[in-house]
Amino acid sequence: MNLPTIIVNFKTYESATGDKALKLAKIHEKVAQETGLSFAVCVQSVDVYRIAREISIPVFAQHIDPVMYGSATGHILPEAMKAAGAFGTLLNHAERQIDEETLKKSIERAKEVGLYTVVCANTPEMGARIANYDPDLIAVEPPELIGGDISVSNARPEIITESVDLIGKGKVLVGAGVKTGEDTKKAISLGASGVLLASGVTKADDPYAVLLDLAKGLR
Repeated sequence: MNLPTIIVNFKTYESATGDKALKLAKIHEKVAQETGLSFAVCVQSVDVYRIAREISIPVFAQHIDPVMYGSATGHILPEAMKAAGAFGTLLNHAERQIDEETLKKSIERAKEVGLYTVVCANTPEMGARIANYDPDLIAVEPPELIGGDISVSNARPEIITESVDLIGKGKVLVGAGVKTGEDTKKAISLGASGVLLASGVTKADDPYAVLLDLAKGLR
């Protein structure tokens, strides 16, 4: 996956579910093609198959479980997400946290099937602990800023520098409150390799314009 990158989490917003998810994903693809920059979308499991077959940018599943083929009703099988076309998976988001042992096993299972892993952490220190399990990227998101109007880049810039110091360059995404190209630009200037965001795009009246603005911060 090319870095720096912008990953947009569709969560379970109505504006990013089903047919609307596909439409929004195609807007991301359009901006990626027009700018030559790296974008990815993180969608609900039920939308992975359809979206992954209709767009060329990476598609992430919002979660997987560390299960194997067999008796695991209701769980999300890593092999199934890979077969559906997922490029990777998001793990341990603030809205879907898992205990550390399960997280470790989930990263291992993702690697076994070839899924790229982006793991969320609520502090730089937790990110450093998660780094021991060797995920591809760690997204540090202060939970108090998620979904808010002030980005981590402006409210808590020290979180970005601390995360890069503890986890390492080329491994850190940041999120929470990111909405503009200036937010992205500042995060990159502080050492981040990209941003993870959601409502700034999924709730926007004009997602295309927002994505173009965000892209300016990667240049």
